[in-house]
Amino acid sequence: MKIAIVRLSALGDIVHSMVILQFIKKNYPNSLIDWVVDDRFKGILENNPHINQIHTLKLNEAKKQRSFKLFFRELLRVRQFGQYDLVIDTQGLLKSAIVSKFLNGIKIVGFDKNSIRERAASYFYNQKITIGYQENTILRNLSLICGSLGINVSHNEIINKNSFLFSKSKILIPKASYIVFIIGSTWESRNYPKEKFVEVAELISKVCLVVWGNEQEKEKADWMSAESAFIQVMPRLELDDLKHVLDKATLVIGNDTGPTHIAWGLNTPSITLFGPTPVDRIYEAPNHKAIKSSSSVDHSKLNMNDFSIKDIDPNEIAKMAFLIFKNNK
Repeated sequence: MKIAIVRLSALGDIVHSMVILQFIKKNYPNSLIDWVVDDRFKGILENNPHINQIHTLKLNEAKKQRSFKLFFRELLRVRQFGQYDLVIDTQGLLKSAIVSKFLNGIKIVGFDKNSIRERAASYFYNQKITIGYQENTILRNLSLICGSLGINVSHNEIINKNSFLFSKSKILIPKASYIVFIIGSTWESRNYPKEKFVEVAELISKVCLVVWGNEQEKEKADWMSAESAFIQVMPRLELDDLKHVLDKATLVIGNDTGPTHIAWGLNTPSITLFGPTPVDRIYEAPNHKAIKSSSSVDHSKLNMNDFSIKDIDPNEIAKMAFLIFKNNK
């Protein structure tokens, strides 16, 4: 069986979709699985032994350039990717549904119109899966393979999943154990305050590496390093380097954003901090915990002006960190 998975973006969502690979291969060991992704995120998929081929598209570049010519040129390239017995759209957006339709697939599977934000996407599928939009992200992704391939994935299988992110990076990392702080995200309201990250570092009193993705985050990281002897700033990292750094960490503490979710894919212990976004974006486990602010969240209409993440007590984060350390001795 030849399968194509369509998940174009974003980083954390791709990670959360990748968990399905090992369960497909467990039940269909001879299957060949290709992945269609925006070229910005190819690095997160690389080196995974369950992926036969990674196909990249420049749809985001077409959007930035407002170029319909580039958009349609990329869609036409999709026709050249080969023929598939099954196409699975885990993204559920109109653009991913169109890409799925352009693939040469016998069966195209996606969410039904009541299970996704962009309802029109469901019209491009010939098998539709129903699961509440507010349900856990991991369970939503797994529902697609369970429904289309007739398999079952238990809670224990998810908890005891194999790591599914792989790196060939040679970047230097500390010899001693370290924690990683993920300080940035696409929304400012999802960002835990830099001052409180410093408090967390002081409370835990262990080496804390800060990773960053743009100059604004770099300035924040440098300020944090100046405020605490426990904090060190990493150089700018490519995705393969980031996977390596997070893989070797004792703990990852970060906002609800892609790099933090990489820790889950690596089975690296993590604490994810939530303000304006729902906790069910992660699958909590003994080594993967969430701390949510007191605000309520409407899954269908997230409030970008909800800055309640700043109210999370650093002592609560440190207490949870020490509990994870104790459980992993």
